[in-house]
Amino acid sequence: MYSNWPNFSSFSASCLSRERTLALLDAATGLRVSELLALRWIDVDFENLELRVTRSIWHQVVGSCKTEASAKPVPMDSYMAGDLLRWRRQSTYTSDDDYVFASETMRGKQPYWPDNLMKRHIRPVAKANGINKNIGWHTFRHSFGTLLKANGEDVKTVQELLRHANSRITLDVYTQAVNSNKRAAQSKVVSMMVSSVGTKVAGAGTTDSTKQAQNAGWEAYCAQISLSL
Repeated sequence: MYSNWPNFSSFSASCLSRERTLALLDAATGLRVSELLALRWIDVDFENLELRVTRSIWHQVVGSCKTEASAKPVPMDSYMAGDLLRWRRQSTYTSDDDYVFASETMRGKQPYWPDNLMKRHIRPVAKANGINKNIGWHTFRHSFGTLLKANGEDVKTVQELLRHANSRITLDVYTQAVNSNKRAAQSKVVSMMVSSVGTKVAGAGTTDSTKQAQNAGWEAYCAQISLSL
């Protein structure tokens, strides 16, 4: 059961900037970790609030995305854009061709290893915040889909945001509901996880998330997925 999970703000406040940005970006886009760590700064379109997912990386070997549907632009909520701008200002590697999450140990030539990040950083912080489940990177992707379903988004929107090859995959796991704009749907998920979602960083777009969604918190999500993970 996940009723003891804290809200995302509490969890992320305990993370370092790098891990916080990683966790929010993964949880609010549903990117596969192989796609997330393959992102370079040139793939981040701050003006149009999009992420261009054009490659994946596994065991430090760069390859193509899982499916053709995977290689589509991903909408980026303005809060996430602000978070990425903050991280870019702190990072040692900020050139367009640099990895967004470049490893300092490898002098920026490779991104971080996902297992090391999860084992040494994400899980210890989660445990310190009362999250005792052995979470993994796919937990964030599954959470994104579950929250979209809880918000009543229609199957087509969920399929496109998760970049499933066909709606049957989406239906098998997430299913049903109401039509909505993709970025607005994503913004609702972000505002459920981040209490300060209204905070704006220069260079990023504005948010239109509601106060009610801001107060929903991560615990609302936990109740929705307590039996599904």
